[in-house]
Amino acid sequence: MYLLGYDIGSSSVKAALLDAGSGAVVASAVSPETELDIIAVKPGWAEQRPEVWWEHARLATARVLSTARVDSGDIKAIGISYQMHGLVIVNRKFEVLRPSIIWCDSRAVETGERAFRTIGGETCLWRCLNSPGNFTASKLKWVMDNEPDIFSQIYKAMLPGDYIAMKMTGDINITPSGLSEGIMWDYRDHGIATLILDHYRIPHELIPDIVPTFSVQGHLTRTAAEELGLKTGTLVSYRAGDQPNNALSLNVLNPGEIAATAGTSGVVYGVTDMANFDPLSRVNTFVHVNHREDNPRYGVLMCINGTGILNSWLKRQVAEPGMSYQVMNERAAEIPAGSDGIVIIPYGNGAERTLENKDLGALILGINFNTHTRAHLFRAAQEGIVFALKYGLDIMRAMNVEITTVRAGKANMFLSPLFQKAFATVTNAVVELYNTDGSQGAARGAGIGAGIYSTPRDAFVGLRCEDIIEPDRTLSPDYARAYDAWRNKLEHELKGR
Repeated sequence: MYLLGYDIGSSSVKAALLDAGSGAVVASAVSPETELDIIAVKPGWAEQRPEVWWEHARLATARVLSTARVDSGDIKAIGISYQMHGLVIVNRKFEVLRPSIIWCDSRAVETGERAFRTIGGETCLWRCLNSPGNFTASKLKWVMDNEPDIFSQIYKAMLPGDYIAMKMTGDINITPSGLSEGIMWDYRDHGIATLILDHYRIPHELIPDIVPTFSVQGHLTRTAAEELGLKTGTLVSYRAGDQPNNALSLNVLNPGEIAATAGTSGVVYGVTDMANFDPLSRVNTFVHVNHREDNPRYGVLMCINGTGILNSWLKRQVAEPGMSYQVMNERAAEIPAGSDGIVIIPYGNGAERTLENKDLGALILGINFNTHTRAHLFRAAQEGIVFALKYGLDIMRAMNVEITTVRAGKANMFLSPLFQKAFATVTNAVVELYNTDGSQGAARGAGIGAGIYSTPRDAFVGLRCEDIIEPDRTLSPDYARAYDAWRNKLEHELKGR
């Protein structure tokens, strides 16, 4: 018996097939092999075509099935993880009306800030735990104001994962966790945030029906099954945004447990049972995947948009032709902590929540043409990402989120020994690294939602810690000085904005 998980990202689509009994990965695939394009018609905009996600889900599935050579009838359930905060809109024929406005698009910042002021910050924070900000509801309002002809055709507005589920099942629905990430969940009333929708004059019927995160959310249609090479009627039984799902993949489900990731964006996600919020909405609180009204679980999410994308930019624009990430990491490790004075502020991928939705852009400061090399830039980039995460973590700590041990998948930036050690040392947290990813987490979630696992604990069979990284006390003073210098330059730049 097998479980199939998808991770629909902005860089690629991943698929993983798990043996439900052992938790072992039977096969996995990524499509495309290069990063997906992001459409940027104007500065601060970021769009992708949902049809492209579906096409690569189809290609990734074909590769998985070709490698695994299993009977598709033995695949009992499907789970979906997806890039958060995006907007997909369709008409009554389920046709996409415009490209998706994705997570790193900044166009709705002013819309959300204006709503926050008008509704009242205290009301928004007590009932939604967040400012409407640059989230899905605000993006939908932007379409209403700027593309009224398109808005008039909308049948349903959804998140990227809801679109993939629609393509699979022919049903359109959404989860409480999904509504919360769009700032459309009222934590007081435990339902749709009518105060946000009514303020924006968004008709309630545009919001899909609500289904539990772990549940039978639909069955594969004949058309979808033929396109994917799977069996008609296969259950779709789990759906969650990439960061709640990343936490699930690492078995981060209870208060005090922390998950981290450093892919295109960098995220630290802490689980709590308290409905807390940051007064400036610099970090955000969402409904976690295992939340229940009688047993609340919230995820406090701190996100830095410009993390791995900085490293990939350096690879494309600065590294020698053909240089791999591994070699870049090795070169960076030759440079001392503090990068001999170079400071990189890694905010170059849209408005940043930890900076109160300012779009500061990336900055490279302190270059000395006589002494600094590519390797200095490689190290300063990794340190700058760690420092940006530390800056956000301090906000979370002020909300009484305990951070002592952090779990992360051994992937992306966490493949770099330098990044691992710098993160542990600067944040003063033990880092546990696991050989898992979002597509595997989605497969495990599907097993829970389909009832294949009797308890969530059973779903983590086969999940093992591969490495434990302790803070390096000998480097702590050097990193403390480097962080102070980084923060001072950041705050100087912010004062000028």
